[in-house]
Amino acid sequence: MSSENTTGHTHGSDYEIVYPQTPLSAEQKEQILVNLQKIVGKRNVSHRELDRLSYSRDYWPIALRWMLEGKVPALPEFVVWPETADHISRIMRMANEENLAVTPFGEGSGVLGAAIPVQGGIIVDMKRMNAVLALDDTNLTITVQPGINGMNLERFLNQKGYTLGHIPQSLYCSTLGGWLACRAAGQFSTKYGKIDDILISLEAVFPQGTIIRSKPVPKSSTGPRIDMLLLGAEGTLGIITEATLKIWPYPEKRVLQSYVFSHLEEALESIRIILRRGIFPAVARLYDQVETERHFYRTKKTRGKCVLILILEGDRELVDLEGSVSHAVCTEHGGISVGEGPAAHWLETRFNVKEISEFTPRDVVFDTIEVSVMWDKSMELYQSMISAMKSIDGVIIASAHASHFYPQGVCFYFTFGGTPMTGSPTDFYQTVWDAAMKACLHAGGSISHHHGIGILRSPWVQQELGSSLEVLRTIKKALDPEYVMNPGKMGL
Repeated sequence: MSSENTTGHTHGSDYEIVYPQTPLSAEQKEQILVNLQKIVGKRNVSHRELDRLSYSRDYWPIALRWMLEGKVPALPEFVVWPETADHISRIMRMANEENLAVTPFGEGSGVLGAAIPVQGGIIVDMKRMNAVLALDDTNLTITVQPGINGMNLERFLNQKGYTLGHIPQSLYCSTLGGWLACRAAGQFSTKYGKIDDILISLEAVFPQGTIIRSKPVPKSSTGPRIDMLLLGAEGTLGIITEATLKIWPYPEKRVLQSYVFSHLEEALESIRIILRRGIFPAVARLYDQVETERHFYRTKKTRGKCVLILILEGDRELVDLEGSVSHAVCTEHGGISVGEGPAAHWLETRFNVKEISEFTPRDVVFDTIEVSVMWDKSMELYQSMISAMKSIDGVIIASAHASHFYPQGVCFYFTFGGTPMTGSPTDFYQTVWDAAMKACLHAGGSISHHHGIGILRSPWVQQELGSSLEVLRTIKKALDPEYVMNPGKMGL
């Protein structure tokens, strides 16, 4: 994350740019501005400093700290708001001719720096491509543009009697395009799947301007799926311009269950058995003792325990059966029912994402780390990552909850916070992350479950992917020979 700093000037105040670029000449800027205006119209392109500053970062905690320290992560030269796939295709062709970096932008809710324009160039903000194009009751699909806000999409579906089933914590401040770019997971994923499970087909623009469209069918065996290359690629291989997604009828019934366990292992085993029996709760969330104390302190029976909350929803008769089986499994493995209270509390507070913005101005370094692991290594990974983070001087808290489950394994979502004993907050932050990633890899886990790679996780991609990274680099070079698509990300 280290970089040579430079100094800019805005509104009478100096600021440092963490990822500085050699500025374009006045003549180059003017010509590129004219060309962009010809493509998208004058109202859809800006090179004002205020707009450039607005698109200089995403929600990466360390980038927020930089801003508070008077540092700007990076500055694009231009911001554009395309309205069609053809607009984007023409922008990409121009970017290749001018050797300008292009960084796609949704709503900036990513937490790993994936939307930071580290090589300047053009920010392509997708917010004006936000239309619902088709809703199909027979096929249970919806076709939408990627700039649509997540909550707006879910509200539209709810009003029509459906749900997407994809409810990330960032629902109010993220877009479909961002979900696809990092292979996001929602809070209801154990039943409905992740965004890559929900996607059926898409339209996209590749780095040299080629527009591709895949066919909306439930399954196809016509060779490797080229469109799937864009899932999880974080804008490094192209820009998605349209997507057809699975939807479900809005659930008839919802049941809330909450249990306390003396040991994390007992609760994990309960969930494993529930899934093994073919029961898939919409929500399953398991909190260790530390996080239970933080989130459920109002319920006396949770003190010193681990809390498991389950939310089951769907067809009334099926939900009744799932609730009965889940209750039996939990109680057989040491769980004690504590009613609906903790689950209802979670529903009420689940979109609260204020911790980073609250703690950072108080000089507390705070972040979350989500990883995945198979069942047989789950406790080893949990214990080794908690131990690794606690071993760093200055770490005050290290805890976890498990938030996404499979018959084969689990996603742990770790939280750490502290203040550096020596050195800078950035160095401290990086040291904790390094310890956590090494512990994860050593325990056999994957370094990312649904947040992606961005800038922050790039140093560990080689260990994660092995020789597959070279294959990915070969694909990148073939599709993007000028390396204009979101450079500096994912170890590419």
